[in-house]
Amino acid sequence: MTGQPGPAPAAAGAGPRVLIADDQELVRTGFRLILTARGIQVVGVAADGVEAVSEARRLRPDVVLLDIRMPRMDGLEAARRILAESPDCRVIMLTTFDLDQYVYAALSAGASGFLLKDVTPEHLAAAVRLVDTGDALLAPSITRRLVERCAATAPRTGRVPAAHRELEVLTPREREVLTLMGQGLSNAELARELTLSEATVKTHVARIFAKLTLRDRAQAVVLAYETGLVRPGTP
Repeated sequence: MTGQPGPAPAAAGAGPRVLIADDQELVRTGFRLILTARGIQVVGVAADGVEAVSEARRLRPDVVLLDIRMPRMDGLEAARRILAESPDCRVIMLTTFDLDQYVYAALSAGASGFLLKDVTPEHLAAAVRLVDTGDALLAPSITRRLVERCAATAPRTGRVPAAHRELEVLTPREREVLTLMGQGLSNAELARELTLSEATVKTHVARIFAKLTLRDRAQAVVLAYETGLVRPGTP
């Protein structure tokens, strides 16, 4: 069993508690050293998807780093199960390959981020802290166009009419903000585009999340495409 003993209670103000799941011991060890050296507590590790689900249930981490390709259960299914049991957990998917089909699948599974394993130590630590605050991320090489292409070929779920009704609770400004979020704009870019302060943009984003029961920006992007609010190829 690769799981670690239960962690001691985190100190007040401590950073996110992280579980690392990857079938390569070198990756698990390396990522653990990188995060620990930057003040992030790694509470456990897992060698496959089944262990990841079990350890997430036992340890209740804030963030889980999940390899997409693992034996017994892949990372996408593990993400679905972990998030079904712990909706407040954040999941970052890891892969060696920048493969189109994984991006939309990972976001649809509820992942808050998607990173390649050759990520720099600084970016890895920043990514963990970013998703822990409720934001979402994609690796720099995974562009908005890639998400659009995957969304265009993803099978329709049949939830579009209901999703459109959900959008009726939004104000015109909030729909505008959601549309731009779906196009991949950050809060700073939203502020420039709409000529608003970042504080005002954050307020709009928080209200959108609350009204639509969204966990983070990744879910907002998926919803924007599924409802047709944003379509592939939107500039």
